Amino acid sequence: MAAKKTGRKAQASRKTKETDFTISLDLDGKGKASVKTGLGFFDHMLGQIARHGLIDLSVRGKGDIDVDGHHTVEDVGILLGQTLAKALGDRAGITRYASLSLPMMDALVSVALDAGGRGNLVFRGRFPEAQIGEFDTALVREFFWSLATQAGVDLHIEVRYGENSHHMVEAVFKAFARTLRAAAALDPRETGVPSTKGVL
Repeated sequence: MAAKKTGRKAQASRKTKETDFTISLDLDGKGKASVKTGLGFFDHMLGQIARHGLIDLSVRGKGDIDVDGHHTVEDVGILLGQTLAKALGDRAGITRYASLSLPMMDALVSVALDAGGRGNLVFRGRFPEAQIGEFDTALVREFFWSLATQAGVDLHIEVRYGENSHHMVEAVFKAFARTLRAAAALDPRETGVPSTKGVL
């Protein structure tokens, strides 16, 4: 595994017997996505993170999707978390905290995020359908667990209600993107690390 960072850009690679992926991102991008994991719906959701987070995101590689999507989704989550952590660097100047509620048709999702360096996930919600196309909805939680623990963010996601699993899952990804965008934004009034400890 190798990783590098320039400014608020980062890249990471991960190769196992089950997956082989490389991710690069620019936290201060324009929302451009170039994503190919082999799982169409998952690609669509990663595109939502890019577009609504205003992150330029590239995901390339392959996983053992002939088995199922678990290893692919989990490992992409790990890599995305690692690149986010590297792009955030020492986190000086960031807003750090953000939260919002996001509607999508019948669904409403609330997300709160602390980009303070401690990885954690609280996920509350169930989806009516087990599958959206070839995507297992149980993997939504697995993806965000991998991402949050590797990125060093305290992430709380609540699917408050909904009837259509596609709408509900998409609202989760969009809400996460918007919350991350706000928390990672540089605060012009912040001169250092946003903590009384002086370090994150």
